[in-house]
Amino acid sequence: MRLKRDFFTRNTELVAKELLGKILVLDRGGQIYKGKIVETEAYTNDNDDAAHFHKGLTDRTRVVREAGGHIYIYNIYGMYQCMNIIAEKEDVLGGVLIRAIEPIEGIEAMYENRYKRKYIDPKKKEIINLTNGPAKLVMSYGITKDEFYGRDLDSDDMIWLEDAEDILEENIVKTPRINIDYAKSKDYLLRFVIKDNPYISKK
Repeated sequence: MRLKRDFFTRNTELVAKELLGKILVLDRGGQIYKGKIVETEAYTNDNDDAAHFHKGLTDRTRVVREAGGHIYIYNIYGMYQCMNIIAEKEDVLGGVLIRAIEPIEGIEAMYENRYKRKYIDPKKKEIINLTNGPAKLVMSYGITKDEFYGRDLDSDDMIWLEDAEDILEENIVKTPRINIDYAKSKDYLLRFVIKDNPYISKK
């Protein structure tokens, strides 16, 4: 069952935690990509100086003011892109970075997108490295900022999230977020991972 608006228009931290286990689906002309979300990070409006919008919105971050469920994609290091899912109600700022996914369907296509070569006798490490990082999963799905920025997961006919069985609380680990050592909010426990999942970006 597709996740609808009411799932996303809640507290950002709660959305980030409950996205664990949900299935990100992309339908590109009948080529289906599916993967289970295994790692997320919440970026909130509560004195969170690691959030792109903490000093107000810009043209880059304009979609963050939309109702939860919209897609925010940004560039990093001049060559990679990361995908976020907007949370909260309209005009309440919050977003969830999707950091890692466990591939389920369309693995051959993911492999070819990611490595730019045919799927022939891949090594286990190559499969794990397909989607165990925020830029990696975007490349594997063939998602780009130009094509997907601002799309609405509530109604889009190409990309959406499917519900799945909730991850038990004892199987969720909370940690500080990654690569934000510059921020005063660096110690906030806003990273959520499925315990012992091999596809998370950093143990």
